[in-house]
Amino acid sequence: MIYEGKAITVKALESGIVELNFDLKGESVNKFNRLTLNDLRQAVDAIKADASVKGVIVTSGKDVFIVGADITEFVDNFKLPDEELVAGNLEANKIFSDFEDLGVPTVVAINGIALGGGFEMCMAADYRVMSTAAKVGLPEVKLGIYPGFGGTVRLPRLIGVDNAVEWIASGKENRAEDALKVHAVDAVVAPEKLQAAALDLVKRAISGELDYKAKRQPKLDKLKLNAIEQMMAFETSKAFVAGQAGPNYPAPVEAIKTIQKAANFGRDKAIEVEAAGFVKLAKTSVAQSLVGLFLSDQELKKKAKAYDKQARDVKLAAVLGAGIMGGGIAYQSAVKGTPILMKDIREEGIQMGLDEASKLLGKRVEKGRLTADKMAQALNAIRPTMSYGDFGNVDIVVEAVVENPKVKHAVLAEVEGHVREDAIIASNTSTISISYLAQALKRPENFCGMHFFNPVHMMPLVEVIRGEKTSEVAIATTVAYAKKMGKSPVVVNDCPGFLVNRVLFPYFGGFARAIAHGVDFVRADKVMEKFGWPMGPAYLMDVVGMDTGHHGRDVMAEGFPDRMKDDTRTAVDVMYEANRLGQKNGKGFYAYEMDKKGKPKKVVDAQAYELLKPIVAETRELSDEDIINYMMIPLCLETVRCLEDGIVETAAEADMGLIYGIGFPPFRGGALRYIDSIGVAEFVAMADKYADLGPLYHPTAKLREMAANGQRFYG
Repeated sequence: MIYEGKAITVKALESGIVELNFDLKGESVNKFNRLTLNDLRQAVDAIKADASVKGVIVTSGKDVFIVGADITEFVDNFKLPDEELVAGNLEANKIFSDFEDLGVPTVVAINGIALGGGFEMCMAADYRVMSTAAKVGLPEVKLGIYPGFGGTVRLPRLIGVDNAVEWIASGKENRAEDALKVHAVDAVVAPEKLQAAALDLVKRAISGELDYKAKRQPKLDKLKLNAIEQMMAFETSKAFVAGQAGPNYPAPVEAIKTIQKAANFGRDKAIEVEAAGFVKLAKTSVAQSLVGLFLSDQELKKKAKAYDKQARDVKLAAVLGAGIMGGGIAYQSAVKGTPILMKDIREEGIQMGLDEASKLLGKRVEKGRLTADKMAQALNAIRPTMSYGDFGNVDIVVEAVVENPKVKHAVLAEVEGHVREDAIIASNTSTISISYLAQALKRPENFCGMHFFNPVHMMPLVEVIRGEKTSEVAIATTVAYAKKMGKSPVVVNDCPGFLVNRVLFPYFGGFARAIAHGVDFVRADKVMEKFGWPMGPAYLMDVVGMDTGHHGRDVMAEGFPDRMKDDTRTAVDVMYEANRLGQKNGKGFYAYEMDKKGKPKKVVDAQAYELLKPIVAETRELSDEDIINYMMIPLCLETVRCLEDGIVETAAEADMGLIYGIGFPPFRGGALRYIDSIGVAEFVAMADKYADLGPLYHPTAKLREMAANGQRFYG
């Protein structure tokens, strides 16, 4: 053994060839943490000092190659002073460069996922052989940063500026054939041939058949583009990427600027340019929020995994109520491999559900994400029915009928009589108390909420709601089924609106107050979209449906009368009474016309302004900041209350629920992280300025206590 550490070993194979193997002890994956980097430093030094070494192959002892850097270390690292962070980055880069500069040929065998730092390690080798099962990429922009181990330097010199910009700015994972096409790797082989192919390549380089030094040289030189070619490549891509990324995500454009700044330097100077830019991005609030989001998502997955032991396997599911929502649930279940019965009392409902599933499957085929055979399999896994004939074999039933307590009570009691005693029944209600709905059942312990968000195939969140009598087995099985469907489940306790709708309605309440104070709803939409929401409040209400919003508000007012009951006539009342229900009937705050693709396109409608005139109680001069605060303060304070009331257990779950459920701007990290970014004391002081707007704007006693003690929700 030439070197043996806790993450890396180097051993002799044959004829002077050594194998540097990544296998981080105590972990299921390889990652670049302090330990791995320290091991790599010593391993490279050991190879360098051994005169008998003629070539190196780099392998992994795990199913993945290296998943990237250890993101849990980012939080503390990013708090370091700039000079310290730059120095640490350059020290790590020196290890990669020293590996690249070894006086012998190096070949890396990419057996599985090689992302971020994992792929940067691959690029430091002379040759890359990739398994057909592997994927490579540089996803750092998704964390608000860009590659920091030489990725912005080596990739454009390997695959050209245009390809490198696309890989880095999109952050996507690339399959083996795509990597080979752009010369990011040198060969692609079946998994079982990987080791042999790597050995063959290194032997050919040792024998002189392949000139590894010539292969290495372009990575050490400046970019092979003249001044005009550089200008055309970089200016065009910056403009395009800026348009795609938008103003709130600076990392993709900063990556291009860094490649441009370093274009006329050799490797070492170019890496210094990369390090300076990396640190600048690491200090942004966007990076802090996105890194925090990644860690919160990991926490969410960990909590969901903890339910696995108690969960029953779902081999057959059922959905009650077809239509768009039922069809979406059936599609999601079938496409992820769980057969599902889809029951409705009307033929047209079943047809609508099947049409929805067919449409979604067809789109996947069009995009090349599904074969025609797989589409047929998925459609066959959806079994439409108008009777309870096969319900005796079902493991879980998702009730998705109309949002009416009486109807739900009747349907739930009926279905309970047709399923096994241990079958789980879950309601897709968006607002009605699970404990109240459970009153219709003989086995309330087998009942919980399973709230999907519309459109089902796009929205990642599923709220799994625990009623007063819900068993842990029911929760665990429902969480497991949600995961099997490819969703991110968050377990919440029962209350009106649960987590997401309970928090969303105060936001709509703030919007109603802004309209009552003379704010143009089009302006409110533009301000909130600029803030980072995918759509403004008026447009969102049109998409949700005015009838749904009107009903939901009544439920919330009954549940939380102290702050959500409002007897004044609001903008939503006006639209609802005028039968302007939003997109579903072509008129709401906006009017809707079909575009060329058959999608509803919003247009400003003068009639909406006329209808709203009588409800403007007083005209206030509100700045854009005021408009944001009118809506964000109630939303944030209700999220705080959900945490204090134990509706969710952690700040991470609350924030991820909002990001996955209603599109809260990810770069702001969620409502509680947003409060942290302002400062708890500063947020409380800001809320107090709007105290005259009512109880929705009044901080809780506990939040005031946090402010006084200098506490935060994170860290």
